[in-house]
Amino acid sequence: QVHLVESGGGSVQAGGSLRLSCAASGLTFTSYCMAWLRQAPGQEREGVATIRSDGLENYADSVKGRFTISTDNAKPTLFLQMNSLKPEDTAMFYCASGPWGSPCSTSTRAYNYWGQGTQVTVSS
Repeated sequence: QVHLVESGGGSVQAGGSLRLSCAASGLTFTSYCMAWLRQAPGQEREGVATIRSDGLENYADSVKGRFTISTDNAKPTLFLQMNSLKPEDTAMFYCASGPWGSPCSTSTRAYNYWGQGTQVTVSS
């Protein structure tokens, strides 16, 4: 059984940084797409960043140059380094896993395993 557990969320001031982690168990990190998605109150869940098992990364325009997605396949763990955070980044962040994509999708429908989420709050 697959379990994804996020950690690293918290409250920071605008301009600050956070590093999210997603520990995966029961999942083989081969031929995959992994993603971070977020959902702000009253809004739909949106893709933030994806990474494919061959290393191909993709980012939403709103986070390009500020967020970096990475993996440690040995553990296996997914990371999201978030720098220059803005109040509009405030949301519940979820990690997700799904099959290989060309490229990885940012749609929630592309992912079949989800973590429980970790809250990120950025104050101005």
